[in-house]
Amino acid sequence: MSQIEGSPEIIDALGQPCPMPLLMLKRAIKKSSGSKQYLLKSSDPHSEIDVTRYCQIQQLQCQTQKISDREFHYLIESI
Repeated sequence: MSQIEGSPEIIDALGQPCPMPLLMLKRAIKKSSGSKQYLLKSSDPHSEIDVTRYCQIQQLQCQTQKISDREFHYLIESI
């Protein structure tokens, strides 16, 4: 079993309309290797559907948190 150490990589997509938050997440995952955590910050309420669906398809763990009406955080873990 591999264990993820350190802080998650922050992907700041605040102010970016869909589908940019998802594209930024995909780009970050593609650049890395091995197990890693990502904290995606988005202001687009529609990003929840895109991000959670992508995580399901890719078998990634995803925790969502609504910070406010205009800020949503997604903690994604690639293993």
